[in-house]
Amino acid sequence: MHAAVVRSFDRPPRFEEFAAPVPAADKPVVEMVAAGLHPRVRSGADGTHYTSDGRLPLIPGIDGVGRLPDGRLVYFVAADEDPGTMAEQALVDPRRAVPLPDGADPVTIAAAMNPAMSSWVALRRRITFKPGQSVLVLGATGNAGRMAVQIARHLGADRIVAAGRDPLRLELLSGLGATDVVSLAGDPDKDFARLGEAAADVDVVIDYTWGGPTERALPAVLTRRTDRSAPLDWIQIGSLAGPEITLPSAVLRAANLRLMGSGQGSVTARGIVAELPSLMTELTRGTITADALPVPLSEVEQAWTAPVEPGRRIVFTPSGD
Repeated sequence: MHAAVVRSFDRPPRFEEFAAPVPAADKPVVEMVAAGLHPRVRSGADGTHYTSDGRLPLIPGIDGVGRLPDGRLVYFVAADEDPGTMAEQALVDPRRAVPLPDGADPVTIAAAMNPAMSSWVALRRRITFKPGQSVLVLGATGNAGRMAVQIARHLGADRIVAAGRDPLRLELLSGLGATDVVSLAGDPDKDFARLGEAAADVDVVIDYTWGGPTERALPAVLTRRTDRSAPLDWIQIGSLAGPEITLPSAVLRAANLRLMGSGQGSVTARGIVAELPSLMTELTRGTITADALPVPLSEVEQAWTAPVEPGRRIVFTPSGD
């Protein structure tokens, strides 16, 4: 078969011939229809993701839409030990797969499920989120952050504060459900003072940045809370700004901060898969929107580093359709 193949962590994958996966009794082979190019895929392909074991060559891709031997389309998350999904064929663990709803567009599903899943699972599995609560999305101008705004709105958030650096993407978020937007592209002291005022009394923070922005945002928000004993669930999902922070001990003592992560390990694979059908239903209905850019898998090397318009996600289609 043909696949995107990573032979060096310093170079984009190339379209090459590669050994086809061998089906097992509990893992059939599917013909791949669509696989999204997510940040998680990029970090796996350059060896920087925390699950990377350093072995090469590898096929990137962590999820996608495939066609089973009986013709049914399924969305699935690849098992860690199996080759990736950016190939003409892939192995499917049925425990990690769900059928596509009627009318679902495979390319849209492949583009949206991974970025949408992060906040969907966080709000439905890591905490008990209630309609009427308020949310800060830190790093809201990425694809996952953009979807987090829509998902928080769909789940009944009363206020949604969206913070990020990209001014063009920030402008779009008000139309997707954000009640307040805060730019973090200017003077840090002024920007985070505004963020603290806007998000002082939120109930939940969905954090895609970590690093420097989180170091500034934590005290900015916590020191301005009307009632510091009111619980604040800070859910760490991404680390776009860096893998570490310095957290003063006083921050933990001076407010009712519940700091947690959401991702592989903090939520079981079974728990994640259980959330997929309802999320796909909302994507199919258009409740949550995504802008997919289909690209033939044969163009993976060029597309890997090509600029993409704000809000769009590349989806590789092995058939070239």
